[in-house]
Amino acid sequence: MYNKDVRERAQERGIHLYEIGYELGMNDGNFSRKLRRELSDGEKATIFEIIDRLARCRDEQKGG
Repeated sequence: MYNKDVRERAQERGIHLYEIGYELGMNDGNFSRKLRRELSDGEKATIFEIIDRLARCRDEQKGG
């Protein structure tokens, strides 16, 4: 499976793929298709930052 690390990180942090796609300015279908081929390290770094930011925001909303 391509981009297994991206999928696992999102799942571990409780972030849906459509949320990542939205942050990237694309719909969930386009983002899912993008994941069908291995992403570059730069693309993955951007996506990991988005996942972490979304998780932090969600956690802050729950706590406050």
